[in-house]
Amino acid sequence: METPQQSRWLTDEEMETWHALAGVMVRLPSALDAELQRDAGVSHVEYVVMAMLSQTEGRTLRMSDLAGYVGSSLSRLSHLVKRLEKSDWVRREPDPSDGRYTLAVLTDAGHAKLVASAPGHAAAVRRYVFDALTRAQQRQLRDIGRRIWRTVAPDDHCLPPPS
Repeated sequence: METPQQSRWLTDEEMETWHALAGVMVRLPSALDAELQRDAGVSHVEYVVMAMLSQTEGRTLRMSDLAGYVGSSLSRLSHLVKRLEKSDWVRREPDPSDGRYTLAVLTDAGHAKLVASAPGHAAAVRRYVFDALTRAQQRQLRDIGRRIWRTVAPDDHCLPPPS
């Protein structure tokens, strides 16, 4: 075990890099959330839940799997899905293959809301991230993000395979 004298402190350059990354981790989700709230009336996490469901067979996922995909606890996701149910964008139903599980299903109204919200969200992502980077930097960012993701969550099955 390292003692305080043996700790590997960050170098000045590492500290600058860490501050830049930490700033992005805090400010980017807030900026995307504010834009989606203003333009589409949904939060960023609500948008992500509907987007994840839209990309699955039958626009359906087990709540436990969906929680993993969006990085949420099952309890927190349940509260979020309850809000989406009030707008008729998502519904919950028992899993017919195993009644111990609950499915989240993106409704037609939810899919329509997602489709209507997507252009503004894509424009915000492009403006905040991609327009600031060259193609080479975009590839580097993808590779860096994947490396960090694998280090933080090596068994995470949500990490898409390289294209």
